[in-house]
Amino acid sequence: MKRSLLEGFLSIFGARMVRTVVAIVSLPLIVRALGPGSYGDYTFLISTFSLSMIFVSAGVTEGAQKFAAENRGDGWEGAVVGYYVRIAAVLALAGATAFVLATRTGVVERFLGSEFTLYFYLLAGFVLLGQFRTLARRLLMAFGMERYSEPLHVGKKLLWAGVGLALVWQGYGVAGMLAGNLVASAFVAVVGFALVFRRVSLRSVLEPIPDDFPRSKLRSFNALNIVLVLLTMSLYHVDIIMLRTLVGNDATGYYKAALAIAEYVWLVPVVLESLLLHSTSELWSDGARERIDDLAARITRYTVALTLVLVVGIAALAGRFVPLYYGSAFTPAASALLWLLPGTLGFAAARPIMAIGRAKGNLKPLILATGAAATINVVLNAVLITRFGMLGAAAATSVGYGSMLVFHGVTARRIGFAPFGDFRPVGLAVTTAATAAAVFPLSSALSSDIVALVLVPPVGLLVHVAAALATGVLEVGDVRTAVDSLPVPLPTGS
Repeated sequence: MKRSLLEGFLSIFGARMVRTVVAIVSLPLIVRALGPGSYGDYTFLISTFSLSMIFVSAGVTEGAQKFAAENRGDGWEGAVVGYYVRIAAVLALAGATAFVLATRTGVVERFLGSEFTLYFYLLAGFVLLGQFRTLARRLLMAFGMERYSEPLHVGKKLLWAGVGLALVWQGYGVAGMLAGNLVASAFVAVVGFALVFRRVSLRSVLEPIPDDFPRSKLRSFNALNIVLVLLTMSLYHVDIIMLRTLVGNDATGYYKAALAIAEYVWLVPVVLESLLLHSTSELWSDGARERIDDLAARITRYTVALTLVLVVGIAALAGRFVPLYYGSAFTPAASALLWLLPGTLGFAAARPIMAIGRAKGNLKPLILATGAAATINVVLNAVLITRFGMLGAAAATSVGYGSMLVFHGVTARRIGFAPFGDFRPVGLAVTTAATAAAVFPLSSALSSDIVALVLVPPVGLLVHVAAALATGVLEVGDVRTAVDSLPVPLPTGS
């Protein structure tokens, strides 16, 4: 399991790194091509789509990933895939129909404007294709085929950015970016299911579901998972929707630009969250409590340590990086970014903890914890946006994000594992202080923005790693284990 887990991590992490590079390169191009107002409209549409997909997709994709990974004898995989493909089709058609009806009845034009009519028709197609794109990827991950699922995810990102930008430059604006999403989703869905059917025969998927198939257990997990994902996704999108509604599209564009940079902090936590759902599901079913505790404690500590270096670096360089990256028109986004960073750190640490808890299948405590954080987020956004606009949204969201770590840390104990059993807070504090003491004065001393952006990150990383090793936050043995598990072993010397 240890080697399998690390190999899966490396596959997902490598692909995630490529997607991050694509995002880093494409995002300023998209932002500049659309401008603050249109970019604000586009992010509003994507948030609307994402929230609607909770009801369309959340009851399908995570369940497919969890249950397809469980080994329950002959015919189990085909039955799971067949069950979820049927549900996915019904829910996707219902979701697409809802978007079409909202447009045909004039509701969209009345509340958002005539230009949104075309956008919502495109969203209807996005619902259909996005459903099967995500389901295909989750099934590939459940079968341990990350070597296929992750390159496909990279292909989706490249197609979305390439096709979308090409259409924007041809004058299609927001509609062009949405069309890019449609093309990318279609590609991943077709290729992904072609790979799934190499593992599970199409005939077994189309056969009637066996009478002894545990439909009630899967339905219960699906229903509770919808609630959990709804609450989690509200943390990502409620602030954007409320800001667009209460303040306007320009402020929303600035805010989303800041949020996009803050979310780069989640690079490693998102990979771990994707991997741990199906990996620890097997451990829970085997009753391997000690292995789960050890895994959870190490992952929590390393997640915080790796995230801290990113948070400190971004904080030191935010004022230089934002206007250089997005253009001077987006300078206000730098202030929002600084407010978002503390909460982003807390949410980063909470993500792997949530995945381990979800893998056990006991979702009710997770729903209560996430619901508490989501409630805090909504209330604070409602209060602070009306008074402070974009910065109010950033402060409210940061508190909501940070509360996820508190609530899920407490909930983990009730579920049955200890994510803070080997946290080493003193070492983390000393490591962070040493990194901050290096990067902030160095950034202030350099007059050139380009030189600062090139020099400060590697210096900060070296100081952070050295301090983490010295304080025991990072152990040499774990580094060697990770290096030994790389596809091409590094030379060890004479």
